[in-house]
Amino acid sequence: MRVVDSHVHFWDLSAHHYPWLANPGKSFVGDARDLKHDYLPTDLIEDAADIELLKVVHVEANYDPANPVGETRWLQSLADTRRGGRDFPNAIVAAADLSQSNAQAVLEGHMAYANTRGIRQILNRHSDSLYNYVQQDYLQDGVWRRNFGLLARYGLSFDLQLYPSQMADAAALAREHPDTLLILNHAGMFVDRDSVEGYRAWRDGLRLLASCENVVVKISGLAMFDHGWTVESLRPYVLETIDAFGVERAMFASNFPVDRLFGTYSALWHAYAAIVAGASAEERDALFRANAQRCYRI
Repeated sequence: MRVVDSHVHFWDLSAHHYPWLANPGKSFVGDARDLKHDYLPTDLIEDAADIELLKVVHVEANYDPANPVGETRWLQSLADTRRGGRDFPNAIVAAADLSQSNAQAVLEGHMAYANTRGIRQILNRHSDSLYNYVQQDYLQDGVWRRNFGLLARYGLSFDLQLYPSQMADAAALAREHPDTLLILNHAGMFVDRDSVEGYRAWRDGLRLLASCENVVVKISGLAMFDHGWTVESLRPYVLETIDAFGVERAMFASNFPVDRLFGTYSALWHAYAAIVAGASAEERDALFRANAQRCYRI
């Protein structure tokens, strides 16, 4: 199977600082203590096994917030070195805190590196503090929203990681910035799985975002909420997401090594393939390769 993986993370703990891995613990997405080890392109290639990795998109890995451009500099050096005969990562989604006064300088710093394609700033806020990733609602922050407008100036996309309860605000943001591509991470992170209301919020939120022509979706990270996943347990979430966005605006991704906590790389990609086995060859090409290449310009 040949794939373009649009969501992976690399880290080198001996050379760089990742605050979340300095003293990792357990959370609803798994035990981060099992991730406290280097993970480099050679490790991903080894994990891939029978999956042929054509290209890889690296999404910021919660690197030292005091030096976000340092991660991009390091990642570009990996790509330029062609370790293991591969120029991974082919695209870099870098970190930037758009609520800060130095946001433009940080964006310009990232733009000095050839593989920079976009920005991610995690936005996840939930009524239950257990699920919070961040301590403020950036979508309601005036400075953050103004600096978001800088992305179009630099031709940068935005990887959108949030919960269904935030999707209405994100849709409004997308409409305010039609020239910026927003890439919804992890199929919208449907965390409230114990209620009909939670399902409806996720389903309706997907469709609201999909109504914005400048929003696409990555089907990834599903194992974070389904630690004992099977093909059948993933099936409804995959198909619902594709139904909302259409084959032309959806792409599969691994979220490795985070999802490595709950299964192998090969098993995950073969599960995706089994779920969409009835799709045409053109549709499968879009989901596994072409859409990621187009959206990340690789």
